[in-house]
Amino acid sequence: VRLSRVLDELTNELGRSPTIPELAKATGAEEEEVIDALDSAHAYSTRSLNATFEDGGDDTLAEKLGVTDTGFEEIEDGSLISAGLDALDERERRIVELRFFDELTQSQIAAQVGISQMHVSRLLRRALVVMRGRIEEMAPRHE
Repeated sequence: VRLSRVLDELTNELGRSPTIPELAKATGAEEEEVIDALDSAHAYSTRSLNATFEDGGDDTLAEKLGVTDTGFEEIEDGSLISAGLDALDERERRIVELRFFDELTQSQIAAQVGISQMHVSRLLRRALVVMRGRIEEMAPRHE
């Protein structure tokens, strides 16, 4: 709950999504703890498709969902993923590419890169948080 409040406050204050180090400093937590908390916060959604929007109207999420040409989405997604990868350092980018493009397991990546599987897990989790932040900054807002 505290991280959520700090995240909102920093977003308003900075005019952008705060970085992991900024969140860690503001909460007095370790960066790894912030990453874990952010992962946990995005792990579920309880919103019903039949729930109305917060604007007071009668429209439901299910009524607003439409069919989109996936070709445009694939191009947009590819561009966003590329931007997310550009936000990473060389080692993080290599680990993400090995995991998701080459489809290696964390253990296989660890052996290839020369670090422990646990460290691969931490680097991968951190890289994905960094990528998510960059993608959220760039993604068009659909309202």
